Amino acid sequence: SGVWIMAYTTIDDPSAYFHVQLYTGDGNDNRVITNDANAGDFKPDLLWLKNRTDVGRPCIWDSSRLSSGEATIKLTTDIADAEANATDRFSGFETDGFTITGSDDDTNVDGDAYVAWQWKANGGTTATNSDGNSANNSVTQVSSTAKFSIITFENGDEGTGTTFGHGLGEKPGFSLIKNRDISQSWYAHWPIKGGANQSTALDGTGAFGTVSGFAGFNASTITQGQGDDDNYVCYEWANVQGFSKFGIYTGNGVANGPVVYTGFRPAFIIIKCTSGTGQWLMFDNKRNENNPTTSWLAAEVNTAETADSNKDIDILSMGFKARDTGGDMNDNGGTYVYAAFAQSPFVTSTGVPTTAV
Repeated sequence: SGVWIMAYTTIDDPSAYFHVQLYTGDGNDNRVITNDANAGDFKPDLLWLKNRTDVGRPCIWDSSRLSSGEATIKLTTDIADAEANATDRFSGFETDGFTITGSDDDTNVDGDAYVAWQWKANGGTTATNSDGNSANNSVTQVSSTAKFSIITFENGDEGTGTTFGHGLGEKPGFSLIKNRDISQSWYAHWPIKGGANQSTALDGTGAFGTVSGFAGFNASTITQGQGDDDNYVCYEWANVQGFSKFGIYTGNGVANGPVVYTGFRPAFIIIKCTSGTGQWLMFDNKRNENNPTTSWLAAEVNTAETADSNKDIDILSMGFKARDTGGDMNDNGGTYVYAAFAQSPFVTSTGVPTTAV
């Protein structure tokens, strides 16, 4: 038991910075997907897209790489592969959405259902960041309000590693990092909870452990311990009261699972076991509008959406509740990390309670 403090938020409408969009594929070229975000026009800077109906890789595009003329270069979270050309899948971001091309399984099969998780950073505008000691400065695109940063850098210190700036102004709560040049697993961290050198692959199911790759997270920089001269992209988020929360909980092994307090009604939740193997479970408020939330996807596989009563959660006005008794989210004594982004804060900036469940 404990006291829940109804603290105010700085973001009254989270849909100005994060949005979940559902659509159905039609197989046509140059298909514009228009967002229906409550806050109005939503031009994303980071797009994470997944086929719900059938096999299709979970694909990522971002406006920092787009701004450097690489609109068609995708990354996928289910495999360790380097960037790949995907002219038959995606062609760019629009004022209120994005454009997909062709009829590939990943993005636009006729009749298939899709989900697009999207974040705003700084509208594609980047800046050089010289906070680190790299021979090549990092390039950052930062939302100071939503505390989200897209970082690209080339490690110019082959054999010694490097330190580079992330631009958030505080220690990240959730971090995804990928080598763009070679086949190398994603690094996933919860630096404020799991320790700077604790990580596991986003494209795998392994437990968290000590890594020799990225570590040394602080309020301005990240240390890259691998000695290479490759190009990387990093997605970094910090906790924002009422909008985003990155934390840890302990499972109890019963269907009446733990309630995880976030301070808002989540729109999107990622859960991963750190003490053992487990899938990267992904839930959102659009694919299941009512509790229990049974439809889940996993970041590390290309399989279709699954409705599984053994992986249920309840999405609540101030967080979420695990309903599964298995190892992926609620083993007795198991340790779990989560990333959550808001649909609505529990209390607005003026002290008014919002969504109740």
